[in-house]
Amino acid sequence: MLKNKYIRFAIFLVTNILALVIGAVLMNNGPQSEWYTSLNQAPWTPPGWVFGAAWFTIMFLFAFYMTKLSFQFEALSKYLIVLYSLQWVLNVSWNYIFFNKHEVLLGLITIVLLWLLIGFFTINFYKRLKLYTLLICPYLIWMTIATSLNAYIFFNN
Repeated sequence: MLKNKYIRFAIFLVTNILALVIGAVLMNNGPQSEWYTSLNQAPWTPPGWVFGAAWFTIMFLFAFYMTKLSFQFEALSKYLIVLYSLQWVLNVSWNYIFFNKHEVLLGLITIVLLWLLIGFFTINFYKRLKLYTLLICPYLIWMTIATSLNAYIFFNN
C-alpha cells in the first residue's frame, strides 16, 4: 500500500496544503483584523506576503521530507502517522487559537509544542535521513521566528 513515492509525495503535499487552507480559514482574516494590527508587534515581524510564501515553501519541502522519511520504515509506520498528524493539528489549531480566539498565551503554548515537535523530527530522524534533514530545516527556522513573534506579542501587550 502506497509504495509509489510519487503517490505518497502527492498525499503529503495535498495534506500539507490542506493544513494551510484550513488554517487560513480559521484565522478569520486575523492578520488584517483591528485586534492584530493594534498589537505591539515585534520589530522583526516580516511583511504579510512573506508568511504565505514561507508557508508554501515549507509545506512543499516538508512533503518531500515526510515522503523520504516514510520510506525509511518497513511500512508506513503508525508512529510516524501519529507524529505527522499531531504536527498537522498543532499547526492548524494555532491559527484558530491565536487569530480567531485571541488567546495569545494558549497560542504561545501551542506554537512552542509545534516547535518542539518539529525539532524532534529534525533531531530524531537525522540518522535515518542524513542530508535530507535539510528539507525540514526551513520549517524549524520558521517556527523559531514564529514562536519569537508570538512570544513578543505575549510579553509586550
